[in-house]
Amino acid sequence: MKLKEKEVEAGYLYLTTANQYRAVLAVKGEFLIYAPGLEGTAPLNLNATKMPFENQPFKKCQIVTFAKKDYQAFEFNDTEAIKHKLNESQLAEAIAQCNAKSAIAALLAE
Repeated sequence: MKLKEKEVEAGYLYLTTANQYRAVLAVKGEFLIYAPGLEGTAPLNLNATKMPFENQPFKKCQIVTFAKKDYQAFEFNDTEAIKHKLNESQLAEAIAQCNAKSAIAALLAE
């Protein structure tokens, strides 16, 4: 299932049909920065604080490009949905794991 551009929001976790988790870290204008996990990742227990983005480089792309990938609903905190809100510690962990803090600051300053 493709996403609509308005469904892509910062602070949310998505799962592609290739079982790649993607956390949107920041959005400004038509661009976003996200943390991609490895494809084929096992389902996460997202009550834990460990996110699946360790040593993965962040990516910057247009929202429309991100939305065109094929996504699937997945379970998070006992809810099945296409996207799930990350809590503050999970979002901070994703940002730290892919070293995106300065890139997010630069995007938001544009």
